[in-house]
Amino acid sequence: MEDTLLAIINEVRANKQQEPLATLSPELRLHRDVGFESLDLAELTVRIEARFGVDVFADGVVHTVGEVQAKLPCSAP
Repeated sequence: MEDTLLAIINEVRANKQQEPLATLSPELRLHRDVGFESLDLAELTVRIEARFGVDVFADGVVHTVGEVQAKLPCSAP
């Protein structure tokens, strides 16, 4: 699951011509550390929902990679 989430985050970063992240940690903040703005978070939401069938922002804004990971299904590949 972490590899898939990393790939999704790096796809969004690539669209912004940002270097890919090598690893993820739960403490990474989506705005400050990953570099996402509002439109990037919208793209992230769409990609995660398409892949995992989960809207990670359904219950409100998430701020960290760990908060995103907590909303993903445990059995996700």
